[in-house]
Amino acid sequence: MNPQILIVGAGPTGLVMAYNLARHNIPFRIIDKSDGPGQASRAMAILPRTLEFYQQFGFADEVIDRGIKMEDVYVRVKNKIKAKVHLGSLGEGLSPFPFVLTFPQDDHERFLLEKLKNLGIEVEWKTELLSLAEHGEGVKTLLKAQQEETAYFFKYICGCDGAHSTVRKQMNIEFKGEKYKQHFYVMDVYGSGEVMKDQKISISFSNEEFLICMPVRSKGTYRMIGIIPSAFGGQNDVKAENIHAFIHRTFGTQVEGINWFSTYHIHHRVASRFRQGRIFLSGDAAHIHSPAGGQGMNTGIGDAINLSWKLGAVLQRKAALSILDTYEEERLPFAELLVNTTDRAFKRMVARDKTSQFFRKHIFPPVLSFLFRFPYPRHKAFTILSQIRIKYRNSDLSSGQGTNVQSGDRLPYVAGNFESLQSLNWQIHVYGTAAEKLKKSMQEKDFSLHEFSWNPYLKKAGLQKDALYVIRPDGYIGFISSEQRIDLLHQYLNTHKILPFTNEY
Repeated sequence: MNPQILIVGAGPTGLVMAYNLARHNIPFRIIDKSDGPGQASRAMAILPRTLEFYQQFGFADEVIDRGIKMEDVYVRVKNKIKAKVHLGSLGEGLSPFPFVLTFPQDDHERFLLEKLKNLGIEVEWKTELLSLAEHGEGVKTLLKAQQEETAYFFKYICGCDGAHSTVRKQMNIEFKGEKYKQHFYVMDVYGSGEVMKDQKISISFSNEEFLICMPVRSKGTYRMIGIIPSAFGGQNDVKAENIHAFIHRTFGTQVEGINWFSTYHIHHRVASRFRQGRIFLSGDAAHIHSPAGGQGMNTGIGDAINLSWKLGAVLQRKAALSILDTYEEERLPFAELLVNTTDRAFKRMVARDKTSQFFRKHIFPPVLSFLFRFPYPRHKAFTILSQIRIKYRNSDLSSGQGTNVQSGDRLPYVAGNFESLQSLNWQIHVYGTAAEKLKKSMQEKDFSLHEFSWNPYLKKAGLQKDALYVIRPDGYIGFISSEQRIDLLHQYLNTHKILPFTNEY
């Protein structure tokens, strides 16, 4: 089949985009100018919302088996534990995955490449996008591979090519933001010490310094992140041995070996738009963040899920062309919100003034311990960290009025209701009793309808008895009718020309 989409970039965002398109049987090509997948651990955290997407793909359990569950966070001040947070209790009942998983990016990419290969898809490595321009009903591109330049036409381009995105630069899209003044280090080590113990996340403060430590691949191997100490006076060639000696003195760690070491500056930026005609931006090409909360890579994967099913629906003529407008409408506001919130939190954590030091040592730990005794702040923290808080209530695809849960919200997780989402297709949910007229109507339209027995817990989750919920392929609610109004349901489907996906392109 003639490829309809070009994915530029084979990091996690591009690979997830490719997998979802392949599952919907959409022909595409995926290229990357590198000679293969990454060789360093880089992004580590896989958040619960990403695991929910992977559950839709049918491989969440495999990812969990290859990673390490992070169920506890310790906050230390001068090597003494001042606060403990059990992540599992934060998300209890809110997600099938009430924890954060660490899974190094190089292993993550190889896993996704393996899944694509099982579907007959290969990344075209050492292939570079030189230029692109919209031309009629497609995009004309110039690609370079094996020293040869060749022109190709595609209907759509997905720029998943990172912070220095060629796609974004070709589109002349502004990348607003700034660089943090601090110079950071990151290293993967094995050794011993209190912060490298019991496979837990450790956040340590000592005067103006901080250290984040988390397990990487196996017991005894840890990722460490911190700021280049002021004692090094802004040196650009700080060596791993210098940092090793410093953290040994400051945090009591005994590093026995270093697998990877790098220094870097952090930016926070958001593209002024995520779409220009037939060309889209996703992942780091569209937004980059501070590492606070491990949100960056997971947000890129969320972009990929959102855009890929919409492109698939349009190319299969299963939805109106206008649904592509909702990609930027839904994802750009969240990226801006995320940059602003992580920016504030990160600046507070890394600031070296006396007030910030006092806050980190004397205010933050006891307040954290006190608040997390209560269900509401625990659940609130989990919804923010896990990305299950993402809502699209202002989207053109969100319609109908609910009581608590609204259209545009992620479908609340209750026992048994996420299994049907593995179809990656539109579906109807009724929590209670579905009217016979509704059942017949959906059968005629070849829509899957799922009926769940009502119980009091469903009300607690925000669902309404006997209401009709239209669930999008990405697990978000598109339409709600409290009274099972079939006429309004048909109006919604007809407005967006929505039909269920088929297995044929």
